[in-house]
Amino acid sequence: MSAIDELFARTRAEGRAALVGYLPAGFPTTASSIAAIEAMIEGGVDLVEVGLPYSDPVMDGPTIQAAADQALAAGFRSSEVFDVVRASVAAGAPTVVMTYWNLVDRKGVNNFAADLAAAGGSGLITPDLIPDEAQEWMSASDQNELDRIFLVAPSSTDERLAMTAEASSGFVYATAVMGVTGQREQSSSLAPELVARLRKVTDKPIGVGLGVSNGAQAHEVAEFADAVIVGSALVRCLLDAPDESAGLEAIRSLARELRAGVERS
Repeated sequence: MSAIDELFARTRAEGRAALVGYLPAGFPTTASSIAAIEAMIEGGVDLVEVGLPYSDPVMDGPTIQAAADQALAAGFRSSEVFDVVRASVAAGAPTVVMTYWNLVDRKGVNNFAADLAAAGGSGLITPDLIPDEAQEWMSASDQNELDRIFLVAPSSTDERLAMTAEASSGFVYATAVMGVTGQREQSSSLAPELVARLRKVTDKPIGVGLGVSNGAQAHEVAEFADAVIVGSALVRCLLDAPDESAGLEAIRSLARELRAGVERS
């Protein structure tokens, strides 16, 4: 049983959804990103997604793009992501890397998987890699005991949902809205339907992401999903803060609010 499997066994026993938080490695510096992740975990995040900054983030909205740009401008190197993962795991949360596939392919799939496992990471979220084209990753993840988290969308056919869920481990990532990432005033009305369709083809945990920005929305999503995934709202805490200390406190405070939302009390 992987660390992610253990997490979902615990949250299901507690009768609540898991809270998943995303922050980019190296934003605004590598040391600051580690401090931000630690603050997020202190606030109640159960599982951490560490983003790997990329120069052409076509699936990311303006908030995450701005954070990635800052990280790259500050000299962030992809190899530093493993230091961030190591620190996140040490802070007490299972940790996965969310990355565009080109960065993994450039390093070498087996090398990336081995380094991630050595850092204590639990797996990869691969938004632009589909199971049909993931044979090398399937082999490397099995060899290194890493979870494979693939994405599904409201546009996915029932056949595609079943195939993607079968290939996934840890959890299935359900993107609740069409389009790029970012905060939204309301959670997507498509999310419950997508999760219901997935429930018909898998008993694996389902995490819902894209758009959640406050405790009320987290509570709404936690009513039907196994995990509530929050990214842009946490990144915005750092982007909008006048200094690092204020940003860390904002992240900690938002994480507490989101955690209260997923408790389903």
